[in-house]
Amino acid sequence: MRFEHHLFVCENRRDPADPRGSCAARGGEAVRAALKAEMKRRGLEATTRVNAAGCLDACADGPTVVVYPEGVWYGGVKPEDAAEIVESHLVRGHPVERLRIKRFR
Repeated sequence: MRFEHHLFVCENRRDPADPRGSCAARGGEAVRAALKAEMKRRGLEATTRVNAAGCLDACADGPTVVVYPEGVWYGGVKPEDAAEIVESHLVRGHPVERLRIKRFR
């Protein structure tokens, strides 16, 4: 396997009138940038990939991040959560429970 972890960050855009909102409008791009910066800071680019994703069908919980291979879904992620996700989940192997989307457990 080339990567130990693969993170998909929703950057889906919907019409502002859509009641579900969108991850892009809630800051998905900034979340992806923060995760990428944290990967670089920690030298994890060779083992972890952070990608922008289209709709993950969870924008109501967004910004949404999914971590594979575990299949852990995070919601309401903010750029300032990036360091905690990397340290707790990717380095130590403990998902950040406060950010997990309950309906996807």
